[in-house]
Amino acid sequence: MPDFTLEDQHDGLVCGLDEVGRGPLAGPVVAACVIIPDEIKHLNFVSQLNDSKKVSPKKREALFDEITSHCYYGISQASVHEIDDINILQASLLAMKRAYLSMGQTAVMALVDGNKLPALPCKAQAVVKGDSISASIAAASILAKVTRDRMMQELGDIYPGYGWDANAGYGSKAHMEALDSIGITPHHRTTFAPVRERLEILLLESA
Repeated sequence: MPDFTLEDQHDGLVCGLDEVGRGPLAGPVVAACVIIPDEIKHLNFVSQLNDSKKVSPKKREALFDEITSHCYYGISQASVHEIDDINILQASLLAMKRAYLSMGQTAVMALVDGNKLPALPCKAQAVVKGDSISASIAAASILAKVTRDRMMQELGDIYPGYGWDANAGYGSKAHMEALDSIGITPHHRTTFAPVRERLEILLLESA
């Protein structure tokens, strides 16, 4: 389980940063930043923090409420248009920078999930598989995951048929079939191959 080994190597506030949504064909990429204060590390929910993919949806929702009630946090995103404009990696880093800035706290160190670092006004350390190592990153992964899932459920109500409430915009069979039968929405990433290829076919057909 994630712990505070990395956080405890630094004097002062240490935040964890993570993003969710690099792989989907639709929707924004969402990032979160979390500082877990020393005085609440003994609380029960802290020992339950883990990589959001390893936590059930019901448990993620409960942990979301605990994290946002007891921790310093920021949540932000980069839009589909930004993803198509600057690429998904740069959009992910931009979302993480925005999440840090929206937190409203200054950290002495940012622990960032993955092997790339966003431009931050503090020192930063990349941590591969950090959401399984650092409790702060794990908390950030839960906030980002719950937030993005909620966003995709809302978009799914507006654009029914793509199964976004279940697949969160990833290229599931239902989603791919809907791309062919219903078409491309304004929330699809046009630079991602399955969407781009269908756009190219439409352009050829209309030529």
